[in-house]
Amino acid sequence: MARQRQNWTAEPWDDREELECAMVIPESGDCVTIAFRSPSGAWFDYMPGQFLTFDLPLPGGTVQRTYTLSSSPSRPLSISITVKAEAESRGSRWMIDHLKPGMRLRAHGPAGQFTTLRHPARKYLFISAGSGITPVMSMTTWAWDSGEMPDIVFVHAARRPGDIIFKSRLEQFAERVPGLQLRFTVEEVEPFSVWSGYRGRLSQIMLGLMAPDYLEREVFCCGPDAFMRSVREMLGSLGFDMAHYHEESFAEPALEETPVEPVAPAIAAGIHFAEAGMTLATDGTETVLAAARRAGLNIPASCNFGLCSTCKVHKLSGEVLMVHNGGITDDEIAEGFILACCARPLGHVTIDL
Repeated sequence: MARQRQNWTAEPWDDREELECAMVIPESGDCVTIAFRSPSGAWFDYMPGQFLTFDLPLPGGTVQRTYTLSSSPSRPLSISITVKAEAESRGSRWMIDHLKPGMRLRAHGPAGQFTTLRHPARKYLFISAGSGITPVMSMTTWAWDSGEMPDIVFVHAARRPGDIIFKSRLEQFAERVPGLQLRFTVEEVEPFSVWSGYRGRLSQIMLGLMAPDYLEREVFCCGPDAFMRSVREMLGSLGFDMAHYHEESFAEPALEETPVEPVAPAIAAGIHFAEAGMTLATDGTETVLAAARRAGLNIPASCNFGLCSTCKVHKLSGEVLMVHNGGITDDEIAEGFILACCARPLGHVTIDL
């Protein structure tokens, strides 16, 4: 029987088109991978480790939630996120309970700087915990599909062996390339099963056994804030050059706050949204994001403190005061881009929105 061929287009997907849920794949525990496709047949172009921000139609109104892509751009016909329902996680719980094949969602992106493509190296050390495995899974799949022998030590911490997301897939990769070394550690061993991996919380001694040459590796870390903080402290105390350490988090980082001098209310300021043809007066203390929302304009946003880059917009003219936490590069700023969540107008500015 002849197989019908999907009519894929030659154009890459952009976020003006909704995504259509194609499959919901059970992973481990209360965790699923959701694969999306483009209704028009467009293909997906992004960097491994990036994320999407979804508009979720929850009861009471639409909310925006950010999810790291667990798929790899080396497989461009679909795009996937892996969702684990944590306590008080309304967005993830809704996706697991309600999202079905054929349903469509609006998504913004992809975006994010957490990717090996921005930090090429001969040797990598991936360290993750819980659902923080998703971006490093994307980067590992990219390395596997590249056709070159990788040099990756993949360290993952979980509560129990059954909680290790992608365990079988990673083991299939590692069985075929000796350059991918898997190092799993768990806090609890499940009864009536054999566990031959590490046991206990990740420690300096354990890290030295897992990756003896860790000082020579580019490190990518993702997981709960407490976990990443312990990894940073561990590496710092071991003499690791933290210029080669990279992490992803959508929670507010524990950084020393930089004092921000607010623009005096006496200074006349205004924001002109060019595409909407709307101009708002402001006292200079209001962010571009807050002003846009006051005007009923939609700028996608997630972290709201200048880290995730979801709210990046193009400034056509004028100056802003912007204190961010790494969600925008110097080159992007030079090109006129700003993060709306942490940019305040200094006088009159025009935004391409």
